[in-house]
Amino acid sequence: MNLSLQNKTAIVCGSTQGIGLASAIELADLGATCILMARNEASLQEALKQLSTPFNQQHNYLVADFDKPETVKEVIENYVATNAVHVLVNNSGGPNGGPIATANEEDFINTFNRHLICNHILTKAVVPGMKAAGYGRIINIISTSVKIPLPNLGVSNTIRGAVASWSKTMANELGQFNITVNNVLPGATSTGRLQSIIQNNAGKKNTSVDAVEEEMKKEIPMKRFAEPGELGNVVAFLASPAASYVNGVNIPVDGGRTGSM
Repeated sequence: MNLSLQNKTAIVCGSTQGIGLASAIELADLGATCILMARNEASLQEALKQLSTPFNQQHNYLVADFDKPETVKEVIENYVATNAVHVLVNNSGGPNGGPIATANEEDFINTFNRHLICNHILTKAVVPGMKAAGYGRIINIISTSVKIPLPNLGVSNTIRGAVASWSKTMANELGQFNITVNNVLPGATSTGRLQSIIQNNAGKKNTSVDAVEEEMKKEIPMKRFAEPGELGNVVAFLASPAASYVNGVNIPVDGGRTGSM
C-alpha cells in the first residue's frame, strides 16, 4: 500500500490544536511538507514544533482569520503564486450551539462564510496547481450531522449540510483530473470544542461534567470518545496515493454512533 506523501505539500487549516493539528502530524509522518493555517501566529509557531521531518521537510505556516474571507483569499493566492499544493484539509471551528428556531440570521451568514465560503476560496486557489501536478486531495472536516442532524446545533447542522453538498458537487467536477474531494465526519472527539459543549450542557442540565460525559459515551457503541489522532489517521489515508479511487464520500469517524449507513 502506497501511503507516501514525500514531495507533496499539504495545507492544513485550523491546525494549531485538535483534529487539525492531529491531521498535520500524521501527514508530516507520511512525508508531506505541511503548511499550517490559522489566525494565531504564536500558536502556529508552537504547533510547528510538533511536526516530524522524516524527509527533511521545511514545514511552515500561514496566518489567516477565517472570519475574514477576504484575508483568507489574499493569503492563499499569495502562497499559490509561487508554491504547488497537493493536499488541502479544510477545517474550522464550529459555531455556538442552540436551537434553530431562535438562531440569529447573522449566525447563519457568519458560519456560512467561515466554512463554505472559505473552503471555496481555498479550493479555487489550489485546484490549478493540483491539475498541473496530476494529483490533488481535498479533505473537508465536517460533522456527522450531515447524515443525521444533531440536537441543539441548528446553525451548525444547516451549514455543515451545505458544505457536504458543495463537496460532492466539487468531487463530481474534479475527479477527472485525479483530484479527489472527500469529507471526514468526526463524532465526539476529545478536543477543546467537545469539552466546551460538555460544560455548556452540564450547566444547562444543572449536573456534573462527568455525568454528561458518561451519558454521551452511552450513545457510542465503542463507549468512548475518539482521540484526535484517530481522525488524523483517516485524513492522512485519504491524502495518500492509496486512496486514489475514494472520491465524493462522507466518512463518519464516530465509533459507530451515527444511526445510519
